[in-house]
Amino acid sequence: MTIHVKDVMGMVAIAVLENASFADILAAMKRYAVGAVTVIDADRRPVGVISQDDLILKEIDTVRHPVTIFESTRTRAEHRKAAARTAAELMTSPAITVTPGTPVKDAARTMHDKRIKQLPVIDVITGRMVGTLHEADVLRVFTRPAEELRSDIRQLIGSGFSITVDRGVVTIGGHVERSSQAIALVERVRQLEGVVDVISELTYPRDDLFLAPPLM
Repeated sequence: MTIHVKDVMGMVAIAVLENASFADILAAMKRYAVGAVTVIDADRRPVGVISQDDLILKEIDTVRHPVTIFESTRTRAEHRKAAARTAAELMTSPAITVTPGTPVKDAARTMHDKRIKQLPVIDVITGRMVGTLHEADVLRVFTRPAEELRSDIRQLIGSGFSITVDRGVVTIGGHVERSSQAIALVERVRQLEGVVDVISELTYPRDDLFLAPPLM
């Protein structure tokens, strides 16, 4: 069973409008105890994101000197954000989004690759924000009940194997014909949402992955 964003997402759209003030942004972060907020336009469509790191620039970058040709693009952006007063000036754009139908595994990969802790969830038709996916929501897949996880594994690999689940760690026992089949079966189980690791107790009479030593 594939777990989708809609199965674990928070139904509160944690966002501020483009004209929100610095104080409004801080208040939203404090209210929802989050490290970032999505910036939305008048139609509730995400246009950017503001993190606590963006707000901290107001404290650490206190010199409002003119931009020079010797500054990097990143430094110029930091000076601009430090002088910003509204969400539209502070935000990083465009916003990275997911939809309710996005597999949690894909959302987790996006979070990891982009180094972000939450994602705005948008309606696939209107583009409007309908919720927020947090890192903690993604990690909930690893707390699935053992029976539920065992049932999914049984559907995936069939009834000819023993399956035990202990805190997300799956042990599979049984018999297959070749070592390559054992490896493929273990990898299929490892891809299931909620599986922390897989221990193989599979036996096989034929090792078809044996590599002959190179000729001298």
